[in-house]
Amino acid sequence: MTSNVKEIFAGDAPPAPAALAAKVRTLAPSMTRSMQRVAEAVAGDPAGCAALTVTGLAELTGTSEATVVRTARLLGYPGYRDLRLALAGLAAQQQSGRAPAVTADIAVDDPIADVVAKLAYDEQQTLADTAAGLDTMQLGAAVNALAGARRIDIYGIGASSLVGQDLAQKLLRIGLIAHAHGDPHLAITNAVQLRAKDVAIAITHSGSTHDVIEPLRVAFEHGAATIAITGRPDGPVSQYADHILTTSTARESELRPAAMSSRTSQLLVVDCLFVGVAQRTYETAAPALSASYEALAHRHTPRGSR
Repeated sequence: MTSNVKEIFAGDAPPAPAALAAKVRTLAPSMTRSMQRVAEAVAGDPAGCAALTVTGLAELTGTSEATVVRTARLLGYPGYRDLRLALAGLAAQQQSGRAPAVTADIAVDDPIADVVAKLAYDEQQTLADTAAGLDTMQLGAAVNALAGARRIDIYGIGASSLVGQDLAQKLLRIGLIAHAHGDPHLAITNAVQLRAKDVAIAITHSGSTHDVIEPLRVAFEHGAATIAITGRPDGPVSQYADHILTTSTARESELRPAAMSSRTSQLLVVDCLFVGVAQRTYETAAPALSASYEALAHRHTPRGSR
């Protein structure tokens, strides 16, 4: 699987205007500094940049025309003209009466009400960005692999381990054999046992967590289908992923690092995978889900009513 970002994101049709902002936020950290300046300019002032020629945008950002064109292509557009059209569409959306953006920066002395408002806005933006940037063809292929899997292994460390556990318990409830591994040694020893018809999933926001990449590599080399859920599709994890599902993340702050804010977008992707698999396997998934509910029902009954 190639790790080239352009190949991952560029498709037959350019992204919709709503997806442009999400892709800028997702890809900017992996760009060169000159390309970041172009990306930050178009995300910060889509209306102003839409009015500029390629030469004008290059002069505004202190870069070259070639850098502007490369940035446009990296974001999924055939050329700068297509990027300008998307910028014009994005500007029109922003000027259609949408409420002004709320800053997500949380200060140490913020009142708790402001913290709630900022976090709620941040979560909403993260979910919207992830949905806009999620490749549905990759998602569909991942769902198909999971629906026919003999066994599913999920690898994640830290906060990503919790997301892996969430996916595993969801898949177990519809009758699939799924295990989440937060211990890197156990992850590798289990990955060695995987074969064709098995699936391995790596969850890593950075795309470079060695303890997650290593078991995915082992599973990949043993013939299992592999899936990466990551915020960095150009990271090392992509080398061993048959399918890449890209997540967005809220802006980092001192009180909320990326490792924490990435959980929201990861959980959205997990839910998309689960619902997709449940749809594909409905005849067996529905009875299994019903049986698991009935098996646990007595634990939710008030003691006095039994």
